[in-house]
Amino acid sequence: MRVRILRPAFEDLAAGRRFYDRRAQGIGGYFFDSLFTEIDSLSLFAGIHSVRFGYHRLLAKRFPFAVYYKVVDEEAVVFRVLDCRRDPNWIKNALDQKD
Repeated sequence: MRVRILRPAFEDLAAGRRFYDRRAQGIGGYFFDSLFTEIDSLSLFAGIHSVRFGYHRLLAKRFPFAVYYKVVDEEAVVFRVLDCRRDPNWIKNALDQKD
């Protein structure tokens, strides 16, 4: 299955990377690589994750982030990559925003 990442998801990844880079050198790159590995796994496992707010939600293993995606025509489309520590209402609003 193909995986397509939309611009808001890339922006989420970049913001997460900046956040972790401010904590310690090299952590931002590790965050970015870890989340991309999780996203790449969707080529094999898309559609098996629980549904939250109308999206499948893949929970990252090493960071408190979730990948929100939908399966559309044999393609996993990643809409957002959001911090799970945020208020659930904020997450729902972020997912409802249309770019």
